[in-house]
Parts: sequence; structure tokens; C-alpha cells
Amino acid sequence: MQKKKLRLTMSQALVKYLCNQFTEIDGEQVPLFAGLFGIFGHGNVTCLSEALEQVQDQLPTYRGQNEQSMALAAIGFAKAKRRRQIMIAATSIGPGAANMVTAAGTAMANRLPVLLLAGDTFANRLPDPVLQQVEHFDDPTVTVNDAFKPVVRYWDRITQPEQIITSLPQAIATMLDPADCGPAFVGLAQDTQEKVFDYPEAFFEPKVWKIPRPRPDRSALSAAVKLLKTAKRPLIISGGGVRYSLAEEKLAEFAAKRGIPVVETIAGKGALTHDHPVHAGPIGIVGSTSANALAKDADVILAIGTRLQDFTTGSWTAFSQEAEFISINTSRFDATKHRALSVVGDALETLIDIDAELDNWTAPPERMARAKDLFAKWNEILDEHQKPTNALVPSYAQVIGVMNKVARPEDTLIGAAGGTPGEITKGWRVKNPNTFDCEFGFSCMGYEIAAGWGCAIAQQGPGTAGGTPIVMLGDGTYMMMNSDIYSAVLTGHKMIVVVCDNGGYAVINRLQQSKGVPGFNNLLTDCNIQHPENPPHVDFAKHAEAMGAATRNVESLAELETALQWAQENDRTTVISIVSDAWKWVPGDADWDVGVPESSNFEKVREARRAQDEIRARQRVGV
Repeated sequence: MQKKKLRLTMSQALVKYLCNQFTEIDGEQVPLFAGLFGIFGHGNVTCLSEALEQVQDQLPTYRGQNEQSMALAAIGFAKAKRRRQIMIAATSIGPGAANMVTAAGTAMANRLPVLLLAGDTFANRLPDPVLQQVEHFDDPTVTVNDAFKPVVRYWDRITQPEQIITSLPQAIATMLDPADCGPAFVGLAQDTQEKVFDYPEAFFEPKVWKIPRPRPDRSALSAAVKLLKTAKRPLIISGGGVRYSLAEEKLAEFAAKRGIPVVETIAGKGALTHDHPVHAGPIGIVGSTSANALAKDADVILAIGTRLQDFTTGSWTAFSQEAEFISINTSRFDATKHRALSVVGDALETLIDIDAELDNWTAPPERMARAKDLFAKWNEILDEHQKPTNALVPSYAQVIGVMNKVARPEDTLIGAAGGTPGEITKGWRVKNPNTFDCEFGFSCMGYEIAAGWGCAIAQQGPGTAGGTPIVMLGDGTYMMMNSDIYSAVLTGHKMIVVVCDNGGYAVINRLQQSKGVPGFNNLLTDCNIQHPENPPHVDFAKHAEAMGAATRNVESLAELETALQWAQENDRTTVISIVSDAWKWVPGDADWDVGVPESSNFEKVREARRAQDEIRARQRVGV
């Protein structure tokens, strides 16, 4: 008997297929693709939009204002859903696609799924060169879309309509693979989008996708257990993989049962609440004195779901040269870094298996006692830096203290670039699990407001905290990308945005001057501008008001608290602006390896170079 066929254009078939993919979150079956962010133009407006218009009830389309920001919104959505549900970002060819490359890098660095669709040039090449085509003189097959290859996990270009039959399942499988998770890109040749093909009806049958949970190799597991049993001063580093594998409760239970303190990476922050009995603070360059002290004297470190970025390891100066690592990760690449005892497997499943093999072993009780003492002292440091003073201009820490006080347990804090990540990672006291999102894998300026929009959309379904995203960013990041304030107003999604105006790129100025270079081209007062002695400042409240947001300028911590309470009661996106101090920061105690000139006319640079050489002498190399 001949199997039934459906005659569709490639664009229609692609959209129909995506609409029939499902997953389960908290026992509820939901669409795998929750929606699409799109900007239509040359290359996708006539065919892809025709297909999308007919399925708005199944696959809602949200109009973006910038291709990069709408893809960042998709990433913020994926974070909020802990990689269990995906958004699509679709662009025209040429500049629209190129704008998304930065967002692709952000998703790639953070191991987050997003499906990127971009129009492409004509497969038949007959009208070449077409509008927005960049011609590569010695390779006519190359288009702007080739720029995605280094920053995605899966890349394909569809030049025949039947190719989606094999391509789309592979793209989805990649995005849902815990080891290979990341962005998938599919380029859609313009003339291919319009072509019809007799697709097998079976291709469109509904499918429920399950995220796999790979179990660890038994011998690797046994070796890890054997090593952990030798530990006198063990330490757990909890990374983003703990959150994405839904292992938070098991981790907390395991750490309490075995008497091992837990410190968090930036991506891992929020797996535990701030006051959880086993929590000892964030680790690394933007970490706590408590976590870094525990790292310094740890003899066995159990690193779970972390790629061990330099901000976690202090450029590999945060640990003893003799310390031994056990690395649990779904990715072989991440698990084998720095000669760790590699255990390739799902965080939840691996913790269950390790726990079962540890018998009655526990760490010496003084280890957890020391962690609690150090963490109590760290809280005292935070209290001191966050308490209100009579200073005319508040610090980031003081602003965070007020925001944290007003935030509801279910609200999600979002930050990414500038001075914000260091301050919120140190100073934000998480009240509920999975209510913290600091994008610092790529540290992409412009992520914050876009991610707030994506996070707000994510709160409508299962698997999220259900609160309001609270976005904290500096004036520099606001100026780089702010249009999704308007997007959120358009779509009726609420977020609260706090803009800290410290007069420029203050944290980069801090780094610049700490390495001996005079302040230059970062703070507005140090830039090549018309009136550096009195640079004009943007009225961020008025700017956001023009985009339809509720807004306030505030001049004190008391006014900020009142404004945040007002924002909580609003029914729409609210932007609050406050002038903040460019020079006051919560101190850190971890080192960072950055480039410092070997030769300079500045004595302070030469001093900084000598200090940098001392840092490098303490690095773990090959161990």
C-alpha cells in the first residue's frame, strides 16, 4: 500500500514539522518549540512568513527589533526553562543573519539550545548577486551564513526541499543532547523555500522528545569513589550542569549527608538558596572569601557540571598544586580538563551512583564547620558593603541590597556584562532555586534586557519560577541594546529593569587602571568627547518612557526601594534609573590572568606586569 504524502512548500513543511515536536516538563506535555522571534525581510518574508502566519495559535511569532537581541531573548528563555524548551530566531539573509552571530556565540559558550533560521542566497545562483549577498570571490558557495559555523553545534544549508527530512531531526537531537547542547543553525535558500515536495505524512507525526541521561562508566565511577574516600578537605563545585540536569535537590541531599560544602560557579549559582546549610558561596574571581578559602585548602574537588572557566578557577591559581579533581560532566571535553579524573555522565544519575557506592563515608566534621564559619564571615562582609550610608552616590552593592530586599522569592535576577556580574554573583542572596541568571560564559553586553523579555515569556508555562524578571545593568550596556523594552511593552510581558548609571564602562576602567594604564576611553570623562569635564548623560527614564515603559529616576536608596515596590505592583515593564558609584566595589580575593605589556613607559604598568608574573607562577600547569 502506498504511503500517504503531503504536498507542501519547504517552508510550510518546516513549520508543520516544528509544530509537531513536543516534550514533557513537570509531567505536562508541551510544545518543544514555544514560539519564534522573527524579523522578516529579503530572504524569509514571502515564504517562511506565509507558513508561520497560518500557525500562530500553535507557534506564536514575536516581532523582534534587532536580530541579535531576539536571539538573546531566545537564550534567556532557554535558561529559564533549564534547556527543556526551545525558542526559534528567524532572520532574513545578509545583515539580519550576521547580526545573530554574536547571539550564537553566547548560546555556544553557555551550552544553551536555540534554533536559528536564516534566509540564504539562491541555490540555483541564477539571479546572483542578489540583494544583501556577500560574494566570496574564490568560492561561490560561501555566504554570510558560513560565519555561524564556529559558533553553533549544528550547521546546515537547505538547497533541496527534501533535505529537511534528515536535517531537522538532527538539529533537534543536537540541541537536546546534554553533551552537545548548543545552538543549531539552518540556512534556507530563497528559491528552495518556495519549492513544493511530496513529503511523507509520517514525517509530521507528533513526537515527544526526551532529554537523555547518560550513566557513568562503572570503572570511572569506582575510581572517583575511591579518590573521594581519601579526602580530608573535600569541596563540591556546582556548575550550570547541576541546574540543567535538575540535580539541585540530590546535590543538596548528597552534600549534607556526606558533610561536603558546596560552592557555586556563576552559571551554577541558584541551584541552592543562599542560606542552604551546605552552601558556602560563589567561587572564583567574582567569588566569595568563603568559597575561595575552601578552594585554596581543598585536597579533593568534585566539580559537577562545570567547564571550569577562568572566572571559576582564578585562572587556575585558586587551588593547591596538590589538589586532585574529579570532574562529572556529560561532555567528555569538559570532563577531561586539567587531568581531572573524568566521569562522563549526567549530574543527577552520577550523584545517585556515587552516593550508593560511598557506603558510610563522610568528610571529617570540621570541614563543614569551617565552611559555615567562613560563610558567616562572608555574610558579614556583604552586610557591611550593602548597608545604607550617607554617601551621595550609592554603590552597586547597596543597590543590590535594596533590590534583593524587595524581590519576591519567585522573581529571577538577570545580569550579564560590565560591573554587574561580579557584584550580583557575590551579593545576590538567592531565595528560591533557579531564580538567578548571570550570562558570563560569553559576557555579552546587551543580553540583559533581551533575556528579561525571553524570561518573562518563559514564566507563562511549566518549569519556571513564575515570577517577574528583574534586570540589572549599567548605562554602557543599556546604550548598546535596549529595544526589547519596547518588545516587552508590545507583547504585554512584564519585567523590571534597574539601570545603574556610573558614567561609562566603569568596570573596564577599573581593570585598566588596576594594570597601570591611565583611565582612557571607558568613563565618559576619559573619552574623546566635546565636553569631557561635563559630559551629557542620557535620561534613561525618559528614553524608556518613550518606548512605553513605566519609569522613574531615583536619587537615593530609599527612593529606589519605594520605586521597586511600585514596580512590583505595575502591570507592565518598568525601568528605574539610579546614579551609582564608579569606584566602589565589593572586594575579591582571587587572581585573574590578563595580558599586561612586557614593556611600557608607565611605571605602574611595569609594576602590574611584575605582579602578573607572580600570579602566573602560581598557576596549576599540567596538573
